[in-house]
Amino acid sequence: MKSNEIESAWSGAPECRNCGIRHLVLFADLEHDDFQLIHEPISKKSFEPGQYLYRTGDRLTSVFTLREGEVKLVQLAPGGGQRIVRILHRGDLAGIERIVGNQANHDAVALTPVKVCEIPLAVIDRLSSETPRLHAQLMKRWGDALNVADAWLTELSTGPARSRVARLLIWLNENSLSEEFYLPSREDIGAMLGITTETASRMTAEFRREGLLSLVDTHRATADVVGLRPAARI
Repeated sequence: MKSNEIESAWSGAPECRNCGIRHLVLFADLEHDDFQLIHEPISKKSFEPGQYLYRTGDRLTSVFTLREGEVKLVQLAPGGGQRIVRILHRGDLAGIERIVGNQANHDAVALTPVKVCEIPLAVIDRLSSETPRLHAQLMKRWGDALNVADAWLTELSTGPARSRVARLLIWLNENSLSEEFYLPSREDIGAMLGITTETASRMTAEFRREGLLSLVDTHRATADVVGLRPAARI
């Protein structure tokens, strides 16, 4: 069950205008007067690991900007399996597909403790129609999401398992906002790369023995990107 953080809703405009990560999020390009167009409440919410922001097929009425944490987008296979098609980080937008459709295409599941701003589609629709700045940002976000999806399909789903894991570690490192990055479970690595959990475990163990991957704690790590690149090119 979703839980609200402190308040169920707030007026939106002043908080968005002064948001500490505004430069990363959907409202980055908005100007002072644009915030006067926000009339629907924007909710701050939090999710614990394993909780769903939404599920495949849900009729979304909002999109979510990640303020903290990581979220995996999971696509369900006809045979009952699953494939992780993207990991979202701070500043990313979950549910962006709702802007061009009316149903969620993936399960969105918190990997870590997550904090979001839930933005009603009414806010998105109004700002998009009345200010070109938000419309341009939406198109950029949509394009970025497609580019990442293409990269996951071509770079993380082809080649030997060692190469796939190396590319994933490089991607996780390069998309982290700090020197450390979130390291998914072996099961999730397998679901991302189309390999077995056992193979994912063996490959990560090899990289640790070679000094190319170092654990900070269970799900935080650092990587020697330069050292991983030869394996990524196999």
